[in-house]
Amino acid sequence: MSGRDDRRLDIDALRQPIPPPSPKVVAAAAKRLAGLATPPGALGRLGDVAVWLAGVQNQVPPRQLTNVRLVIFAGDHGVVAHGVSAFPSSITGITVRAALGGRLGINSLSAAHGVAVRVLDLGVDDDFADLPDKERKALQVYKIRRSSRAIHLEDALTRGEVEAAVTAGVRVAHEEVDAGAQLLISGDLGIGNTTSAAALVAAGLGVPASEVVGRGTGIDDAMLEHKVEVVDSALKRCGDRVNDPIEALAGLGSADLAASTGYLLTAARLGVPVLLDGLMAVVCALTADRIAAGVAAWCVAGHRSTEPAQSLALDKLGLVPILDLEMRLGEGSGAVAAVPVLRSAAALIISTAALDDLMP
Repeated sequence: MSGRDDRRLDIDALRQPIPPPSPKVVAAAAKRLAGLATPPGALGRLGDVAVWLAGVQNQVPPRQLTNVRLVIFAGDHGVVAHGVSAFPSSITGITVRAALGGRLGINSLSAAHGVAVRVLDLGVDDDFADLPDKERKALQVYKIRRSSRAIHLEDALTRGEVEAAVTAGVRVAHEEVDAGAQLLISGDLGIGNTTSAAALVAAGLGVPASEVVGRGTGIDDAMLEHKVEVVDSALKRCGDRVNDPIEALAGLGSADLAASTGYLLTAARLGVPVLLDGLMAVVCALTADRIAAGVAAWCVAGHRSTEPAQSLALDKLGLVPILDLEMRLGEGSGAVAAVPVLRSAAALIISTAALDDLMP
């Protein structure tokens, strides 16, 4: 699948539950793990990850992860103009250009760990006219609009825009799977995205703004208090509409978050596992699981960010992060940093001898 698709999203099909990995395969993987020449429980979380990998790959032992693919969904957020971020929206375009040039932290990590990186502009407030035509077209093939609207004043997206963005994510997932992806990661670039993400977590969990809003780009106490007020106003404006996750994306989200939601949901539906990054990826997984029950079983959490909303969403999804390095970079960085751990888990269950085979 490739190119933009403007057909209306089939919401009923999108909402169909997603079956979990085969319980028989998971049981077989657990049995193999228990029989390895290691003391019981000695592998700790590595053993859990190894069993999960076997389950989502539907084979014991699992294959080693040689094709890991990251898609960075970029977008601006109209709420930034209302004092919720330490940086202006113009930084988003700058960082997108840096990512394309291989100069961001995520590029360094991805190069170190053999992860393919793709950057897509879903809603950046920039036309990127300075880029070569081929590069600009590839970047903006799924662009929905320039920036979302300020969520405390009006809906971030129209219903048509949110459906187009989710559809874009669906198609991107198909493209990455067609390219041979064994594991998918979603990354983010967008000043102000923690405000929309916190609002979506509050909506999904039914908790107040004060429990989910964090410091994002490093705002001070006064800005943090204001950010809580903005999210609270957005939630009150949307009211009961947020009980529908598609309506929540329209009212509180953005094009980049909606696309990431469609991407993660489709990966799970295609039976391709997902390694989650920080707040943005986790809130999109939470929203995807609200749309189609069963997404969470196909996800593993790469790391715990410093944003309180991420921890709350992880608890709801039943996921325990692999890493806890106090990172808040975004971009997909925490997930990519966890890739070697997943490969270590795969190597152990693939290559470690069974205890019975070592006995005389």
